[in-house]
Amino acid sequence: MSEKQRVAIIGAGPSGMAQLRAFESAEQAGAEIPEIVCFEKQSDWGGQWNYTWRTGLDEHGEPVHSSMYRNLWSNGPKEGLEFADYSFDEHFGRPISSYPPRPVLWDYIAGRLERTDVRKYVRFETVVRMVTFDEGTAMFTLISEHLPTKATTTETFNQVIVASGHFSYPNTPEVSGIETFPGAIMHAHDFRGAESLKDRNVLVIGSSYSAEDIGSQAYKMGAASVTASYRTAPMGYDWPEGFEERPGIDHFNGSTVVFADGSSKDIDAVIFCTGYQHKYPYLPENLALSGPNTVYPEGLYRGVVWQDNPSLFYVGAQDQWFTFNMFDVQAWYVRDLILGTAPLPNAAEREASIAAWHERFLAIPDAEAEIAFQGDYVLDLLRQTDYPEFDVAEVVNIFIAWKHDKQQDIMGYRDRCYRSVMTGTLAVQHHTPWIEELDDSLERYLSEDVTPTPTATSL
Repeated sequence: MSEKQRVAIIGAGPSGMAQLRAFESAEQAGAEIPEIVCFEKQSDWGGQWNYTWRTGLDEHGEPVHSSMYRNLWSNGPKEGLEFADYSFDEHFGRPISSYPPRPVLWDYIAGRLERTDVRKYVRFETVVRMVTFDEGTAMFTLISEHLPTKATTTETFNQVIVASGHFSYPNTPEVSGIETFPGAIMHAHDFRGAESLKDRNVLVIGSSYSAEDIGSQAYKMGAASVTASYRTAPMGYDWPEGFEERPGIDHFNGSTVVFADGSSKDIDAVIFCTGYQHKYPYLPENLALSGPNTVYPEGLYRGVVWQDNPSLFYVGAQDQWFTFNMFDVQAWYVRDLILGTAPLPNAAEREASIAAWHERFLAIPDAEAEIAFQGDYVLDLLRQTDYPEFDVAEVVNIFIAWKHDKQQDIMGYRDRCYRSVMTGTLAVQHHTPWIEELDDSLERYLSEDVTPTPTATSL
């Protein structure tokens, strides 16, 4: 770099943390890195994994970012998300199971950066209010507010990296008659735990991962029944007695929900598991990603460079099979583009690349092919950087096996074990089957002296 550049990173969740780690890695290798400012509106890093009991608005009156719920366990094998430069073995000092609960994953994510001093780059409790771009100066102007003091700062940056995620703004469709329903209604974004659903008849609206997992949590915590309503196709698992799927909702009539096939059911609680919107309230329309949540969002070269302004980058903006290690390879590539150690093709070449990948995306026939597509995408980025190599093809195989595990045993798949592609370590069986484990704490999970916990039905 001919002169010291300034780079803004918006968000210090897993994507922003990956970007901080990427710059630190370059500096450790002898590179001169830009001046970095990372803006995080929460009081700690971790994004979605930074659990809060709050819903709606936070203590500052800002929309709550996290959609994390208390008793979430990983719904994919940890071997598919492991950092290539910081293994689970290194963090915990011994093998653990393939499906850790939320506090364990949070401990691992945060643990990688505890060995560093990148926290100095983060302005916590600071929300970005507006980002604009001046064509004349080729600079971004960013306005931020420190929430505790209300102090507003205006400053300029050469590049902006959007790492604020896209699972915070709920998509909640209108349902005829739902205003007559007297029970609890919420979106998955505001769901914090299933304990209160014990002995209740629960309706989850949706057929993707939120519906699958929140429905399973409700069942595990002793719900009287769980009904999942699907719009296009059922999840199709071999659900246990008391858990069923029904087609889309025609209307509500008080506590009774009437489905598209004419059947009906009386319910006590409704949870919308209907996904999220790309929403970046601090960006003008010409800089803001929009459209459906897919593995290949339009307008991004190599999934990270904003085609219409290649000084703007997105990390973690696509739908995800791969997660933490994909964020890493994206962050490493963005870093190298900014440092000038990776070439940025001209606009026409970028457009041709976008078109070729988009054509492949449109031809994806099923979930397994989509996993393979994202594996190819990760491998493409991996080849551009010095991020530690790992067996991407084997991660794809793990995700495909995981899909089959769920088909075989939707309530027991979390008891399966996989082998790390980073270390070769085979995961160990957790001391308690997932369906019976009601204590999600780090201490309980890592304990080697365990007494059985009561099941929800015996409480």
